[in-house]
Amino acid sequence: MHYTRMHGAGNSFVLIENRNGELRGVDPGELAVLLCSGNAGFRADGMIVITGAEELADFGMLFYNADGSIGEMCGNGARCLARYGVEHGMVKNPEKIRIAATAGLVLAKKITQEQYEVRLNDPSVIDLHRRVTVFGTDYDCSYVELGKPGIPHAVVEIEEEKIKNPDKLRETGRALRHSSTFPRGANVTFACMTGKQTVRAITFERGVEDFTLACGTGCGATAVTFRMRGKIPENPVEIEMPGGHLSVNVEINSSGVHDILLRGPTAVIEEGEIEWNS
Repeated sequence: MHYTRMHGAGNSFVLIENRNGELRGVDPGELAVLLCSGNAGFRADGMIVITGAEELADFGMLFYNADGSIGEMCGNGARCLARYGVEHGMVKNPEKIRIAATAGLVLAKKITQEQYEVRLNDPSVIDLHRRVTVFGTDYDCSYVELGKPGIPHAVVEIEEEKIKNPDKLRETGRALRHSSTFPRGANVTFACMTGKQTVRAITFERGVEDFTLACGTGCGATAVTFRMRGKIPENPVEIEMPGGHLSVNVEINSSGVHDILLRGPTAVIEEGEIEWNS
């Protein structure tokens, strides 16, 4: 079985093609656990299965978390997949890449050989102030679901020094991620402003069940939160995550919140073959 490993700002993925039935008879959830857990000789935050798509899209994307559960979409994964599609001749127009994801159609474009941009799914839920209590402390969370079915995100503003010490935040992140306040659980992003339009952030991700080096949809939810709370009145929102820098534009007008554009780096780590016996 052929695979490609890529990362976007440190957020790592294994890409597997299934456009022609390559995974026939394979349980993709089990495969994701194998490929992401380290049992294949490397680790990854998730697995992307590349599928065929109808005329509206160049190809499809099924995203599996490291624990084998399926995710609605993945922003950094979609950016990596867009590059893969361009470099493997699957895209007619690199400036208008169309990816069919579980959360809806994702638009992407090539900026440079390494820089790619995706339009994240519009929010279906925005609750700027949702109170959650864990370990006796109240947290004023912003809850955002991107897409429909939406990717659930909780954004929590905290001090920068706490973000720099993820080991001390891990149990809080885990407790918030599993809080009954969020019906399907939530990815939890801790964030703080570091400048007029700059934010430092770190995300505890569902399915990985730990902090990752970057989270694209987490950056989208964070940008929505800071823009709608009036803390960053203009685009772009520049977000520094442990694995690198991501830039987000968010349009807010009378028609709502839309056109959330996530831009950042992509990288190819390696390609290889692996044996799979289901």
